[in-house]
Amino acid sequence: MEVTRIFDILDKIRINFPNKSDVLAAKENQQWVKYSIEQYISNADAFSFGLLRRGFLMGDKIGTVSNNRPEWNFVDMGMSQIGVIHVPIYPTISDDDFLYILTHSQVRMLIVASTSLYSRLLPLLSKLPQKCEIFTFDKISNANHWTEIIKTDDHADEISLRKEIEHRKSLIKPNDMTTLIYTSGTTGLSKGVMLSHENFLYQSRQFAKFIQVDHRHKALSFLPLCHVLERICCYSFQYLGISIYYAENTAQLAENMKEIGPHVIVTVPRLLEKVYDKIIAKGSDLPKISRTIFNWAVKLGLDFDLEGTSFWYKVKLFFADLLIYRKWRAALGGNLMLVICGGAALQPRLAKSFWAAKIPVQEGYGLTETAPVITFNHLRKPDIRLGTVGPLLGEEQKLKIAEDGEILFKGPNLMLGYYNDEERTNEAIDKDGFFHTGDIGVFEENKFLRITDRKKEIFKLSTGKYIAPQPIENVFKESSFIEQMMVIGENEKFAAALISPAFEYLHDWCHQKKIRFRENEDLVEIPEVLEKYRQEIKRFNQRIGKSEQIITFRLVCEQWTPDSGELSPTLKLKRKYISQKYQHLIDEIYKNSKDDD
Repeated sequence: MEVTRIFDILDKIRINFPNKSDVLAAKENQQWVKYSIEQYISNADAFSFGLLRRGFLMGDKIGTVSNNRPEWNFVDMGMSQIGVIHVPIYPTISDDDFLYILTHSQVRMLIVASTSLYSRLLPLLSKLPQKCEIFTFDKISNANHWTEIIKTDDHADEISLRKEIEHRKSLIKPNDMTTLIYTSGTTGLSKGVMLSHENFLYQSRQFAKFIQVDHRHKALSFLPLCHVLERICCYSFQYLGISIYYAENTAQLAENMKEIGPHVIVTVPRLLEKVYDKIIAKGSDLPKISRTIFNWAVKLGLDFDLEGTSFWYKVKLFFADLLIYRKWRAALGGNLMLVICGGAALQPRLAKSFWAAKIPVQEGYGLTETAPVITFNHLRKPDIRLGTVGPLLGEEQKLKIAEDGEILFKGPNLMLGYYNDEERTNEAIDKDGFFHTGDIGVFEENKFLRITDRKKEIFKLSTGKYIAPQPIENVFKESSFIEQMMVIGENEKFAAALISPAFEYLHDWCHQKKIRFRENEDLVEIPEVLEKYRQEIKRFNQRIGKSEQIITFRLVCEQWTPDSGELSPTLKLKRKYISQKYQHLIDEIYKNSKDDD
């Protein structure tokens, strides 16, 4: 059947996979609870009925602040099929950001997951200019549970309500807005991105051509569903009939992987880096002979090349797989056929290592405004090149590089615009219909896109040399000692860095070296630790141009996270916030430089 609106996916599943018992699944009371397509549709319809009873009109907004769970899908589809706009919101943003989004989007209802979110957001609702009810997915004392919306004693009205649903469906067009997603934003206020049914479904149709998983397979979902990449992938999985299992949380991810044995996952590079770091850490604890074999296999993986390898390399890879790599796959559930990765640059060493271990990583590129996929590496040549973000997703898309290197895009997945913000919409989309992404990139062989930096993040030293911080940071983050790093030096003589150490790894190193400390505040001042980081800086400086090299650095005693404010919900550096927080360290770094002027 033809799928032109998001809610059409449900009918597609019912027609093509009527006996599928685990369209969605999640753990409840330590047991995996599965939902069939009939249960999915029944819950979505019941939610639509409830909204219609409450007088919701087409274009009204409902916000959700939730972890991943089947209920998210029930309310998402329930809204979609009657023209109500879904506003998913990250749970890790500040109260000021919550207030701005809830006010700007004019939500009439808010559904939150947990007690902590309910306690935090309930007081904010009294500050909104509009009336907004609040409901919960978890059962919380004195709070309205989401099932209150679908509860009714009058089933006689369902005939008329079902007629109203069908009428609403007939009015909804592919290019109508279905969701309003606020950009995570590393600077300034978030922008409300209006996305249509077609924006999402265009990509689902493209994915169906080449991701090579189908209705026989399972996906494990753990990126937040308010993350546009996870959302489009979950729509695509449903489009293909792939079962979606929701992980309990990131702490239980390894256990859930072993329980489910997923065939596909969606992730961001930072989480993939953490998986790799844990694998390396376990390898370092092996007995001497086993550790030697492990390190040999790791080094072999770094030489992996999709373009072709020698017969002797393939023989070595066979034995590395037999002895080491198969254990990596077993730790990830044993069935993994595909890892979809986006949101930031993936280090080439990680891509090579996972591909060598027969864990294909498909890296892509896009933004919230492009719903999100612009380019995507396929699984087979000639449409894949490691180190790039691949070719365009589809023939209908157009991409060009501006004179200043900025990537410009237009296509069926380009947003409708920014909500209630015509000025910023016109700034972002030019008169020829091209969206200015703000990213700098190059086309290789007129086919493969390589991202080099963010346009707004490039800065100039006082020597006149331009510094693109992201590629430099990605090189240094290959060090096991560096969790996060921000390159600084605008209008200064040289580039320097603020470094948030990989504290877990650093603690283990200190234990091995018998270095004593009480708190991280003490740790980052210990001479032996500072010397180790100097060695790491010196080692990785050899891989970048002389004028871009890091001359000095300061270690911070905090881990940077979205909760603490240094990272956006999508794990990007919030450079302005970090600069303000650590201004005393920046002043300290450049004090001697200024004294020499």
